[in-house]
Amino acid sequence: MQHGSTSTYDHCKSVALLSFWINRRLRLRAREHELIRAAFLHDFYLYDWHIPEESHRLHGFSHPHTAAENAKRVFGISSSEADAIESHMWPLTITKVPRRREGWIICLADKICAIREII
Repeated sequence: MQHGSTSTYDHCKSVALLSFWINRRLRLRAREHELIRAAFLHDFYLYDWHIPEESHRLHGFSHPHTAAENAKRVFGISSSEADAIESHMWPLTITKVPRRREGWIICLADKICAIREII
């Protein structure tokens, strides 16, 4: 589970769909292929963060890097996609500011979806 009763898959799917919509609706001209891949893989951390374990005690701060590393290893994502995944928790991860349109869009879409899922 991700937020509330929403699965991680459903959360990532929602972020990908909203990212696509934001990009098209606001005519932001982000690279759609990279946008959708990064949005779908932004929480590809492969553990249940609800189970207390030292390896993911600071989940909010560490999972973007873990997800990017997993996505690189399994799917061979680009550096742009990795950057978008690693920066999706900004401003919590204060040193990982999105550097490209794709990262900013995913960061925004993730916040909107998480709030919607929690409420």
